[in-house]
Amino acid sequence: MNDEKLKEILGANIASYRKRQRLTQAGLAEKLNYSDKAVSKWERGESMPDVLTLVQLAQLFDVSVNDLLADPNSLPPDSGIVVGKMEKAVEKTLKRKADKQSILGLSSILVWFVALLAFVVVSSLGIPKSWIAFIYAIPANAIVLLSLRSAWHDFRWNKTLISVIVWGALLSLYMSLLLFAHLNIWKLFLLGIPGQIAVFLWFRLFRKQPKEEQNG
Repeated sequence: MNDEKLKEILGANIASYRKRQRLTQAGLAEKLNYSDKAVSKWERGESMPDVLTLVQLAQLFDVSVNDLLADPNSLPPDSGIVVGKMEKAVEKTLKRKADKQSILGLSSILVWFVALLAFVVVSSLGIPKSWIAFIYAIPANAIVLLSLRSAWHDFRWNKTLISVIVWGALLSLYMSLLLFAHLNIWKLFLLGIPGQIAVFLWFRLFRKQPKEEQNG
């Protein structure tokens, strides 16, 4: 089975399963964090999603990757070879995904362990309000996760993580001023509103372009 035939079969299957789920191309694109133009190209057989996206599609449609790659009319003799290679690629991708999730989990544990250690040490010295270390850990944890995901070119959670950094930093500053300077400057949180709007507009502006280039 050549690449063009495989693209054609995959595109037809994506369109069929999408319609069964009563999803528009835009609706499917939103769930996958792609543009509707990318989905349209897949369904027309002009390009193919990557392996990880194939797995996401299979999970979304509640079918196997084999179902997405199978020709509903006829299966050429060499189709098993193609599907077998794709299955191996899927297995490797899922393993890498599991490894990355473990790294993310361990990194978060490390951040909160450092916060706990700081709390224990500072409180042992008799310094009051040492629990604020856990407040500082909120934006710190988000920064670590953002750095790791960006290094892996996985930007799906960046908008959420940046929002956590913005609000976590404001919360840390507010609590510091409240506890140590006795200043209740709640208006600091107003700064988060334009910050959140800027984050939303930034990702809305640049969300589609990289995905389209990748699949064009």
